[in-house]
Amino acid sequence: MRWCALVLAALLGAGAAKAAPPMVAITGGVVQGTTNAHGTQIFRAIPYAAAALGAMRWRPPGPVQPWKGLRDGAKPGPSCLQNDYGWNHADYVRASEDCLTLDIATPALTGKRPVMVWIHGGSNRAGSAGDTVLSPLARRGVVLVAIQYRLGIFGNLPHRALAAEQGGHTGNYGLMDQIAALRWVQANIARFGGDPANVTIFGESAGAQDVGLLLAAPDARGLFARAILQSGTPSFGLSWRPLNQALRLGDQLDAVLGTDGSAEPLRAASAHALLEADRALHDPALESDDFLWLRTTIDGAVLADTPSALLAHAPPRPVIIGSNRAEFGLPGGRPHRDAGVDAAFGPQAEKARAFYRLDQGDPPADPRRGDRDLSIATDILFRCPAGQWAELLARAGGAVWRYEFDLAAQGARSFHGSDLPYVLGDERSGSFSLADYWLSFAGRGDPNDDARPPWPAYAANKEHVLFTASGVSVQTQESSPCQWMIQP
Repeated sequence: MRWCALVLAALLGAGAAKAAPPMVAITGGVVQGTTNAHGTQIFRAIPYAAAALGAMRWRPPGPVQPWKGLRDGAKPGPSCLQNDYGWNHADYVRASEDCLTLDIATPALTGKRPVMVWIHGGSNRAGSAGDTVLSPLARRGVVLVAIQYRLGIFGNLPHRALAAEQGGHTGNYGLMDQIAALRWVQANIARFGGDPANVTIFGESAGAQDVGLLLAAPDARGLFARAILQSGTPSFGLSWRPLNQALRLGDQLDAVLGTDGSAEPLRAASAHALLEADRALHDPALESDDFLWLRTTIDGAVLADTPSALLAHAPPRPVIIGSNRAEFGLPGGRPHRDAGVDAAFGPQAEKARAFYRLDQGDPPADPRRGDRDLSIATDILFRCPAGQWAELLARAGGAVWRYEFDLAAQGARSFHGSDLPYVLGDERSGSFSLADYWLSFAGRGDPNDDARPPWPAYAANKEHVLFTASGVSVQTQESSPCQWMIQP
């Protein structure tokens, strides 16, 4: 990297007469960023791995390809390829298969600050880093990183031909991308004023799921110090997908495209054809294929065993985990409700049905939890799994803080994503914001300080905090069907 340093020195010298844009020598070359009105230095679309194109499609991410001269880091890069589901239209229209990049925002290029790495949500099939690095977090004493990873069929496809060329393992390429990005952070973040020994990974929805998987994955050990899971856990309470079942998705793809079962025609297929085929794939274990890439595949490589089994051998790390009071409705809607309850509670399904009074008419909607179906969906997909994973993580020896979020603008219910403005934006309730707790946690591994209401650790008494418009209150375990839910 010596030539990068020489180039950087020459460029800085040439602009000494006026304030030059920030420049950093990193893996691959020199990148030039911008400085915003708050003095935050921002670098966009930095490659952390080779583009997964052509022969690299459905392979582990390769090393960064060096570039000559100065790389412009002033503009956002493309999002990863994805179908248009409406809510992600802006990401859809600017998507590319060349998307393995990350963004960085830092108060200064010197120092040794805590690092927070954001993993975006979107069902592992959509979304992007977006404008995360424009968050106020970046001017509150941390180095903020937002990463992108392969999505949908490009990031998750299990296929027999791919397994044959990859030692019997296939799938979870997006998770491999995230690990590659964290390795890049370890190698380069000190040049942006960050401390590689003090990295917190955090994410929401599918991003939180992936954070949980990274806690379990052996290849991610040593790449981060602590983690935050917002409204998401590994597989969202769904059963794990064993590899022999996962391979049937690849068989379906061959049938849809009319390919012969080998990898070459798949790698030669157009991105458009693959995106259309993605919509046609079906997992019979799911009530809705919207969750196709959220059901975790045990690929045998990144995840050699179930995440819960791997976690027992992982180093304990501090974790925040929680969910919102009324996340979203049942996958597949009410016609699939009974099957969803049966799948989630297994032998104890009748007890759960009695708890929810499913043999009776619809009760009035709870003002905060919503109607019965919304409450069931939130329990099955979010609230109960959050409690299960808090238990697993605490049992593994890590300090755990659990929360429930019930704070939304103008009295609305706290649906999925309602917490994001309180973490990445300027939203506050009275004297506190979730960002205050998150920053304290990122700085020293504990969300508490003397300036905020206390948050007890989740331990034998299973206490958690509830965030509401009235403030922060400590809650104890309440009556719920979570005790009957199938264990991960």
